[in-house]
Amino acid sequence: MPKMITLLLLTSLSLAQTKNVQSKDVLAKQTKAVQANYELAAQWSRQKVGKLIFDTAVTPRWLDSSDRFWYSFENNKGRKFWMVDPVKKTKAPVFDPVKLASQLTSATGLPYDSQHLPFTTIRFVKSDTTFQFEIVVPRDAVIPGEKKPAVSPPPMTGQAPDDVEDDAGFPDSGDPQQQGGGPPRGPVARSDQKILSFEYELANGKLTLLDERPTRKPTWASISPDDKWVVFARSHNLYMMDAANYAKALKKADDTSIAEIQITKDGEEDFGYGIDAQQQQQQQEQQQQQQQQDGTGDTTQTTQTQDKNARVAAGNIAWSRDSSKFALVRRDSRKVEKLWVINSLASPRPTLESYRYAMPGEANIPQPQIEIFDITSKERKIVKADAFKDQTLRIATERPTARMRTEHEKTEAMWAGPGSDKLHFTRTSRDLHREDLCVVDVKSGDVSTLIEERMNVYIEDKPVKISSDGTELIWWSERDGWGHYYLYDAAGKLKNQITRGEFVAEDIAYVDSKARVMYLTASGREEGEDPYYLHFYSAKLDGSGMKLLDPGDASHAVEMADSGHYFINNSSRVNTPPVASLLDAAGTVVMPLETIDVAPLLEAGYQYPEPFKAKADDGITDLYGVMYKPFDFDSNKKYPIVEYVYPGPQTESVTKTFTPRSANMTMANLGFIVIEIGNRGGNPHRSKWYHTYGYGNLRDYGLADKKRVVEELAERYKFIDIDRVGITGHSGGGFMSTAAMLIYPDFFKVAVSESGNHENNVYNNTWSEKHHGVKEVMDKDGKVSFEYAIEKNSEIAKNLKGHLMLSTGDIDNNVHPANTMRLVDALIKAHKRFDLVVLPGQRHGYTTSGDYFSWLRMDYFCKYLLGDFDQSVDMWELNRETPQTGPPAVRPGQNGQGVQQQQQQRRRGATDN
Repeated sequence: MPKMITLLLLTSLSLAQTKNVQSKDVLAKQTKAVQANYELAAQWSRQKVGKLIFDTAVTPRWLDSSDRFWYSFENNKGRKFWMVDPVKKTKAPVFDPVKLASQLTSATGLPYDSQHLPFTTIRFVKSDTTFQFEIVVPRDAVIPGEKKPAVSPPPMTGQAPDDVEDDAGFPDSGDPQQQGGGPPRGPVARSDQKILSFEYELANGKLTLLDERPTRKPTWASISPDDKWVVFARSHNLYMMDAANYAKALKKADDTSIAEIQITKDGEEDFGYGIDAQQQQQQQEQQQQQQQQDGTGDTTQTTQTQDKNARVAAGNIAWSRDSSKFALVRRDSRKVEKLWVINSLASPRPTLESYRYAMPGEANIPQPQIEIFDITSKERKIVKADAFKDQTLRIATERPTARMRTEHEKTEAMWAGPGSDKLHFTRTSRDLHREDLCVVDVKSGDVSTLIEERMNVYIEDKPVKISSDGTELIWWSERDGWGHYYLYDAAGKLKNQITRGEFVAEDIAYVDSKARVMYLTASGREEGEDPYYLHFYSAKLDGSGMKLLDPGDASHAVEMADSGHYFINNSSRVNTPPVASLLDAAGTVVMPLETIDVAPLLEAGYQYPEPFKAKADDGITDLYGVMYKPFDFDSNKKYPIVEYVYPGPQTESVTKTFTPRSANMTMANLGFIVIEIGNRGGNPHRSKWYHTYGYGNLRDYGLADKKRVVEELAERYKFIDIDRVGITGHSGGGFMSTAAMLIYPDFFKVAVSESGNHENNVYNNTWSEKHHGVKEVMDKDGKVSFEYAIEKNSEIAKNLKGHLMLSTGDIDNNVHPANTMRLVDALIKAHKRFDLVVLPGQRHGYTTSGDYFSWLRMDYFCKYLLGDFDQSVDMWELNRETPQTGPPAVRPGQNGQGVQQQQQQRRRGATDN
């Protein structure tokens, strides 16, 4: 027996030694130095590409007087402003740029030419006969005819961020892939600059320097549709003023003669009417981020003290169309637990930021109530809407048209229905399995349920559309497994299904009640195309058919005129130049507008990414992706592959449109194959089955698909090295990339995981409970509670074998740093080597440190997948694009040595670390 034990022991040791040798051989194979091409990657940075390609889509600005619109478009010849008349089928310059440049030079004493006009947007006034614009000049410039020094107004604060869904029913607009959208922005002046305002008359070409800057709507003002009343919040309560006093406030905000009317007195912190401090902070940061992106902002972080008595925006106000009433959803967050981050960079002292933050399964989450106010009597009515414990309430609204928002600053939501006697709203259970469309009789307070939706997974919705006379409702539902529209009468009786089939009806652009037709986008309807490509359709309200209006195998971004007569179509793919056209409501092309000139890109060596299709791990489901190859690609070589991932379920980070400014393209040029690919459960623009595939398995559901796609591609293409696989992502992609390393530790070798929600039990309750599921439980006494349990990355930290870099911003108040730190603690306890980067002063988006971290990410993959990386302290790839105020940074190619030679010398021994 002892001899047998000894033999077994020796055999085990021998096997262990053999495995160890094999492991070293695999490692050696993986890290055999392949020179990383930093020069090529740096040539295709976001900053460099931005000098080769400019606008890639047309964003129309519709005028009041007709279906005419103007737009600006920039290319390598400069920015042009165009006026388009769809009726006459004409496109002409809004003004003569040569003449205007000469006029501006004379008016300011500063030189301009037609290619370098100092403004990017204009604003039409005086019945579209005149436009205004603003320019930035040195503060000490002597301007002929200037009546008084021009100053920059203080930053406007108090408006909810645009990317947060509010209770007035405005959905998250998502992240548009085509550039050129968004409202026009005015200039921002530094302390050594001033802003001048001009007016230009179209009829005679007269340019006038204005004595004052045109007044712009402050973000605290919610203005009634008839422009007679303005509502705002102060010290947690509601106030209002009439138009005359509002005019005073526009001229001098602290004018003591301004008469304000207090509407409420019971508002308090965490149960008030104004947007909270966190929303104000987000608004300020968004403004600062935009300024920094435009190159006009100060990157110094300072503590901004809020005047607690200042006017701020009242949260999610919606007006009745006759201006007699307004409604809002007021949230009680007083019992919600607080969370904290420490801003180490705040000046002059670090600050503690606290905010209410509900986590999954917690007993206390915000409690909403709908309140309706009468403008004349100032009376308030609280709607009795209780149906589900911890329910969500949202007022059904109609969003102002694009023209009203951009040209008139009318951003206020209006009640979805006509008049002021009925208010529609939705209420949704906490587990999102139940949703009701309700209507309240404003006078009596009686609430009626019109439509009920019930599912055993989470329910998605879209804004209800109510006809102008209030007799019909257009309602969106996934009740048959696909997102479609249904026509109801005002009492909630189903008349017919409008759209049907295995595709997703998306957003309504216009409803023509007389013609009984609506115009909408849809995805997945066209056979043989990528199902994520959006198209524009007309659909008969009786359900008798749909018509494709923008054919073409591409993704189509559409904006329709307020009249419903015309629409702009921006069509684009990742591998073709975008095209912008004007079409009429029948789908007939009226005229082409722009074809993006990609010649400068191609001449510089640009190569399009390649779309591809692969099977999911079930061998049945089609997945759609994009592959980026290095521009010096050699099919005879073997390349490591890196997956850029985001699991969804609300979106898949797979580029569908022409996007030349791409971090994944930059990384590919170092010597990688980089792919973006979807996964089952990743996107709502397919079937409900596909979208909810990960329900109840939020950590792991997409990983098998990510692995299988790489395997399929490696079988298909011999240039992919299946032994060198990396994975990276941000936020949800951060937790997914780490989970991939831990679930498939012998497949994924390297990961960079940014700000991941690794511990979804401490992420926000709305996202986690929705996409993973929360169980509603009722005890014998009828008391309802909620149970939540989810698998976490920290629980499998022991599985780590490859190289992992984690990162977080230290003041991330979205995915709190605790998500990363709990994983860090588990890795330490499991005795694992890994890398951690904490970015000071950064929230979830890494706004001011994004480029820096991007190169850290690329260094990491170069080190562990190529065996060669840049070891210099100086990040020359960024510094050579940034004006240096100190001694010049040394970069490759100086001191008489070639770039490649210095790179090679600097990086010797990289794989020994």
